[in-house]
Amino acid sequence: MKKILIIGAGAMGSAFSVPCLENRNDVSLIGTFLENDLIKSLKEKNNYHPALNINLPKNLNIERHDQIENLTQSGVDFIVAGISSVGIEWFANEISKFYNKKTSIILLTKGLAIDDDHLITLSEKLENILRTNGHKDANISSVKGPCLASGLAHKMRTSTVIANENIKKAQEIQSLISTEYYKCEITNDVPGVEFSSAIKNIYSMLIGAAEGLSNPAAPIEIQKKFYLNTSASLIHRSISEMAEFVSYYSGKVETVYGLAGLGDLHVSVAGGRNSKMGMYLGQGYLYKDAKENFMKDTTVEGAQLALEIGPKIMKNFKENQFPLMFSILKCVCHNKKLEINW
Repeated sequence: MKKILIIGAGAMGSAFSVPCLENRNDVSLIGTFLENDLIKSLKEKNNYHPALNINLPKNLNIERHDQIENLTQSGVDFIVAGISSVGIEWFANEISKFYNKKTSIILLTKGLAIDDDHLITLSEKLENILRTNGHKDANISSVKGPCLASGLAHKMRTSTVIANENIKKAQEIQSLISTEYYKCEITNDVPGVEFSSAIKNIYSMLIGAAEGLSNPAAPIEIQKKFYLNTSASLIHRSISEMAEFVSYYSGKVETVYGLAGLGDLHVSVAGGRNSKMGMYLGQGYLYKDAKENFMKDTTVEGAQLALEIGPKIMKNFKENQFPLMFSILKCVCHNKKLEINW
């Protein structure tokens, strides 16, 4: 039995507690400073999580973030980052208060960051902040892949990949969280896994645009079904671009064609918020108008990432290197209509 502290009581962090508990670990779910109301609701409603539409296991310990110090006094084996990408800095500073080198970190968060004018992974950003706070040699594993939180919480068969340069640590986590319904592969290709899982959010918006790009002269029933021709073309070209991009940042091409790349792209395109935004962009809406009118209170990870790293990418690369990525970056960052160079 290991002591696992999951910080972030949103959908993914909460769902991740299910396989961890299944393996008889001591698991605590801690809300961020923004989730006090959610934590209160979970405790009052028999661990019912509204985003997952399920009652989380009874043996899950649920607490507010101000209880972290009490929960860590006797030590913690694993700390799980179940927060959004914008919360990474807060997470790093929070765990710096009690972190020690015997504790391992599991990063569920997908995204990239700009640090000192360099594009880096979130694990690198987390490691940099911990080092600044006096913690050297932090051991961070990234768990990524096609995992919809509700599906995991309801024990739908799910596969992810654990990335750590120390493959033995990846194997340890694999044995810690794998179940009959939750299978984990392992790899030492950290940049490949992190870059693939992040940029697929941008490309899933582009592929989602296929439905909006349907020939308006065709009957509606034809538009609704046969946009898949267009979608397939964009998937093929997107994966090729992703492979080039990931390779540039020292990731392995085969990782792009695995769970963190192609697998996660499929899930995001099939039913995610990114593809929904892409549909509106394909229909000719400007990004800001689509966000305001249709997805005002919805986080669109691909658009958020595009705004964060887009200016850096458009500065460092030429459009003919990554034409599909540039089409979305200009659409989101410059609020221009979507134009794809076919």
